[in-house]
This record gives sequence, C-alpha cells and structure tokens, in this order.
Amino acid sequence: MSDPISSPLSRRDFLSTSAKLGAVIASAPYISRAAEVGAARNGDTVNIAIIGCGVEGTILYNAAKNIPDIRFVAVCDIWPYNLTSTERRLKAFKQDVKPFEDYREMLATVKELDAVVIATPDFMHAEHTNAALKAGKHVYCEKLMSNTVAGARSMVQTARETKKLLQIGHQRRSNPRYLHARDKIVRDARMLGRITNISGQWHRAVTDDFGVPKNQQMSAEKLAKYGYANMHEYRNWRWFKKYAGGVVSDLGAHQIDVYNWMLGANPRMCIASGGVDYYKTHEWYDNAIGIYEYPTKDGIVRATYEVLTTTSAGGGYHEYFMGDEGALKMSENPKFTKLYREARAPEWDQFVTQKLISRPDSGEGATAGLKPWDKPRQRLAIPSKVPVGASAGGPAKVDVRETAQLSAWDIPVTLDKAIHQPHLENFFDAMRKGASLNCPGEDAFATTVTVLKVNEAIAAQKMLTFAPTDFVA
Repeated sequence: MSDPISSPLSRRDFLSTSAKLGAVIASAPYISRAAEVGAARNGDTVNIAIIGCGVEGTILYNAAKNIPDIRFVAVCDIWPYNLTSTERRLKAFKQDVKPFEDYREMLATVKELDAVVIATPDFMHAEHTNAALKAGKHVYCEKLMSNTVAGARSMVQTARETKKLLQIGHQRRSNPRYLHARDKIVRDARMLGRITNISGQWHRAVTDDFGVPKNQQMSAEKLAKYGYANMHEYRNWRWFKKYAGGVVSDLGAHQIDVYNWMLGANPRMCIASGGVDYYKTHEWYDNAIGIYEYPTKDGIVRATYEVLTTTSAGGGYHEYFMGDEGALKMSENPKFTKLYREARAPEWDQFVTQKLISRPDSGEGATAGLKPWDKPRQRLAIPSKVPVGASAGGPAKVDVRETAQLSAWDIPVTLDKAIHQPHLENFFDAMRKGASLNCPGEDAFATTVTVLKVNEAIAAQKMLTFAPTDFVA
C-alpha cells in the first residue's frame, strides 16, 4: 500500500509538528496531573458521589467500596428504579448516602463532597463533568469522554480553568499487567523489535435489548425533561446517535486508547466500514472495522480494529502488537494474554523470567555500566525460503517463515482486584498525594478524537486524515 497522505503532511512533518505541540502542552501552566491536591476532608477520607447508577455505575461503586477511606455521601439518577437500588446497596455497606434525582441539587446541597464519579450516558458527560468541576469537585468520568469532540474539549478546558482533577475511565492504563507490558516489554526492552502492525477486536454474541421491569416506566414528560425520546432509547442509549457513539465508542474506545497509549503516538489517517447489518431497532452500526496509520520514529504502524456484536467467535477481546522480533497479545482477560518470540529474535529467557523482568541495574553477564537489555543483541539469521511444491519422490515442501513455531510466554504480573479498582485508586492517590493521573483529560481527549473518527469514516465512505492539532484540546 502506498503512502496515502505523504503530501501535504509527510510522516516527518507529522512527527515534528506533534512533538512541538507536545512541548507546548508540557509547558502549559496547568495540566490535569498538576491540579491542587490534599482536597480530601477528614484526614485522608474522600467523600464521593455517583451520578448515574446503571450498569457502569454499579461496577464503579462495587470497585470503589473496596478502597480504604472512601465514603459515599450521595447518589444521583433520574430513574427511581436505579436510584433506590443503589441507595439500598450502599447503605447495606454502612454508607449513609443521600439520594438525588437532579445533579444540580446534589452539587448545591452536599457541602462535604470532594469528588464525583460520573457514569451517565455519553451525551451527558460534558454537562455533568463541567458542572461538578465548577462546583469545586474533582471528577472521575467514564469513557468515552464525550460523544462529541466539542464536548470532550470543554471538559479539558474546564478542568484547566478550575484546577481540578479530571480522570477518564480508560482503566487499562492503570492495570498492572498493561503497565508492565508497556513499560517493560514494549518500550524499555523493545522485545517486539520494531512494531509494524496492531490488530484488535471485541466480539460479542447476539443479545436482546434491555427491557423495563414491570411498573418501572418513567413518564413521557420526565423522559423529555432529561432529553430521552422513550424508555427503549433510555435503556438502550448506546445504540442511538443522540446519546452515544455506538459500539465503536462503547467497546472500541477501551482498545483504541491502548493503541495510542502503547505507541505514545496518535494516528494520521482512518478508513472504516460498518453498518446496521443485524439489529433493526438500532441506529448505530452493530459491526464495524477500522484501519489507522500511526507515524512513529521507527516507521509507520498500521492498525486495524474490529468490533462485532453478532458472534462471540474469534477469540473474545484483545489487542495484538506485532513486531519483527516478537508479538504481544494483551487483554483484561488473562487467558487471552501472551508474549511471543520470533525465530530471528535474540533469546528472551533472561528477560521474561520473574527474576529479571523488573530490570535490575546489574546481573549475570551484564556489561559494566549497562543493564542486560541494553547490551547489543545478536539477531539470528532470517530463515531462508524453502520452495513450495512437491519434490521428486518426496513430500511437499513449505516456506518455513510461515510455519515456524513461535515461542510463547505468560506475562508474570497479575491483577487480583476488580479491573476498575486500580484506576480509581490512581484517581484518589492523585487527590491525596499528588500522584500523576494515568488518564488525564488531555490524553482522553486525543483518544476521543481517534475513536469518533471511525464513525465519521464509515459515514463518509472514504479515508479521513488527522492533523496533529486535532488531538490538542
């Protein structure tokens, strides 16, 4: 494939411009991770509220209640069914919470509140986040940051203006296995060699739309007040364009964010295909495939992403980073996670054992002043091509480059907590101790731009390009 956008913006120009913009951001007077700290009252206890008590809100409060010195003081949801259920569950855990339908009333009356966790539909993220930040609260907001670029940009700008913390819920960035893979395997040891391709997927079986429990309907007037057409759309908001970005933002956002994060780069183009192929009660695409190109200092990385909601076949959900010396298959599900070594790569044994994976300053065989993985590595010869076809009187021969067995290793880091818990812990550590946020608004904004471009490219039915400035809020 030829270089599709070598003019007017070459890879070198893209990288140069991106680096300059990065320097501008780094020198800005306020970045999310530099917000005021020590805001928690009552010593180290952090008083929090949750806006949005549906499925994701439940996942987040179940993770947060396992963190020491976190106190729930309020819950907010427009649907009484969700609100009552969450209030009862938290009170069962000795959390004396106050229930609210209107978030504005909650922010105005709960004076001891330090932070707000937001798990509402995407189209409300900007409104809820900006209001909480302006009320002097730190915010943890679920992904996707917003269903519009303008909404996401407003969240970053409000966080800067108020000097409050804004963490977005791309929780893989706090997962110790993902951190280990990025820092120890991909970046430091460069065990994959030069990364040339990424593929990712999330495959789900066919599911029915959410229904409404008996006698739990909200009135048409109340739904209209809060921006919903009916209970079906309220319950299944992910599938409608007014409220969200469909499966690409609901599922793909997690994994496409990992592409940007692992590479430390943003893409320069996107082309995609998708459609409403199966579910006739939805507006958003139920299946989508996107292709990105990432300019990196080592060369172009081509990345594909596929999300299917009509089959669970094909290996679940994962991100696959492929290089000329190895490959890394990552997933929040440990059974899908493996590290593979190409036949031409140096031996890995000393790098993937539990003992040496943490990279000590010295070790057996180390050159003076160098860590073992800094030493020049002798690559093995590339296997020569074996002609394909039957030889006289013998079996058919094949190309060993396609049939060589890849050596496989597990990643010696585990997560023994709920998958969202480390990301919430990072947010609270930023409040209490001034720790750096693992996904501040600026980073999540770049992901939002990257993710939403897939839907644009499907609608346009052509390749779309990014400028480096597109990723800066």
